Amino acid sequence: MTPPGRRRAEAARLLREAERRTTPIEPLSTTLPGLGLADAYAVQQDNISHRLATGATVIGHKVGLTSAAMQRLLGVHEPDFGHLLDDMLHRDGGTVRAARYCAPRVEPEICFRLARPLRGPGVTTRDVLAATEAVAPALEIVDSRIRDWRITLVDTVADNASSAGLICGSWTPMEYAPELAAVTSDLYVNGDHVASGSGKEVLGHPAAAVAWLANTLAAFDTGLDAGHVILPGALTTAPLVGAGQKAEARFSALGSVSVSFV
Repeated sequence: MTPPGRRRAEAARLLREAERRTTPIEPLSTTLPGLGLADAYAVQQDNISHRLATGATVIGHKVGLTSAAMQRLLGVHEPDFGHLLDDMLHRDGGTVRAARYCAPRVEPEICFRLARPLRGPGVTTRDVLAATEAVAPALEIVDSRIRDWRITLVDTVADNASSAGLICGSWTPMEYAPELAAVTSDLYVNGDHVASGSGKEVLGHPAAAVAWLANTLAAFDTGLDAGHVILPGALTTAPLVGAGQKAEARFSALGSVSVSFV
């Protein structure tokens, strides 16, 4: 069997090439048997370090697999996480090129912006709410560099938790924010309603996902910094989108956010 270090390096290289060429690859879990979850996070970090070396900056993190339905789909019992970089951020109401992605989907989420750092272990939902400066309606663009989205947990973790883009709407300071578990979202594609959901779909409360993230990052000897933005997980399903389509999410008490694909 290929040594673990060489498997990780090959997995990272394959994912970088898939993203650069926008040509998906076969599942790493199939082509590189023996790749475990720790390996997958190491692959993710290797590719994030590669992007930082070329000028990108970490602006936060995303949490995935926070809904019971998605956990059942992949046969897992806890979320995963990825990194958000400044070159992944797009303007609300703006346009992005669909051709830069392999198979993009959109997810409506409640984005958190931190006023002060959070370091685990022991971070609670209450700690998260106290440390949050503001929240905003958001769309995450998720994309899989794995062909046909045939992913296992190892595949998506290695692939930066399938994260590819972020669009934030207007920020609401926490002192004016609604009860986040009760916030609802309706997702539209080209004006057609495609999905609905609420904050309670995200581990019961979106701040619980941020707490999970802070506590999980402690095992990696890192944490969440002041000013970082956090996507805690999707309120609805994630439909595929492509050129000529506009995605819009309308949130109760938080407003709306949209992006068009060209």
